[in-house]
Amino acid sequence: MAEDPKTIRIAMVLFPNLTLLDLVGPYEVLNAPPMTQVDLLWHTLDPITANGGLKITPSSTFESYEGSPDVVFIPGGPGQLDCMEDEVLLDFIARTGSTAEYVTAVCTGSLILGAAGLLKGKRATTHWMSMDQLPMLGAIPVEARVVEDNKTVTGGGVTAGIDFGFTLLARLFGEDVAKRIQLRLEYDPQPPFESGSPGKAGPEATQALLGFAADLLDKRRTIAKRIGKEKLGL
Repeated sequence: MAEDPKTIRIAMVLFPNLTLLDLVGPYEVLNAPPMTQVDLLWHTLDPITANGGLKITPSSTFESYEGSPDVVFIPGGPGQLDCMEDEVLLDFIARTGSTAEYVTAVCTGSLILGAAGLLKGKRATTHWMSMDQLPMLGAIPVEARVVEDNKTVTGGGVTAGIDFGFTLLARLFGEDVAKRIQLRLEYDPQPPFESGSPGKAGPEATQALLGFAADLLDKRRTIAKRIGKEKLGL
């Protein structure tokens, strides 16, 4: 008699002011197979408010989560700044990430992985505006939608989380399963504009966006440099 397939436990970390699609894109993909159990974790079970105002209710806390997840996942978003200095959150990521089959992140969630010490010497990606901060945390930056380095899998900014989800799904269950779920979700991107990357958008639009985000980027660099020097010894 064949054994039932193993349930894959996926721990997704929440935090206030996260970017919703960083979380929901991968969640929709990875929660689709019946063989996965996805938990949403935060310090308490109180709803957190994502960037934009939508509330999300955690299913477990860092303290009450039992056992070891097979996958640890971190989204990004403006709230990432506080997470990089949240010792309880970072300890949970470092502890569970050391035994997980896959350690993963999307967008600036990669910087949180780096702050937890899990990107040293690893090839990784993040949102294009924060690529320069990866080396400050010991990572090797790679400009790509999804970057795989053994057990570490990272995705680029926001919408890249869907590509990340299917890449990881293929690793967990094989390409056939991933392709069937891609069809089920009708993931067939055909963007109305060719402006989704700096190379396509052009220098004028790119510089305008960098100027708009300058204060946030300066804060990220300051925190990444300090953590890299004081905590990671870089």
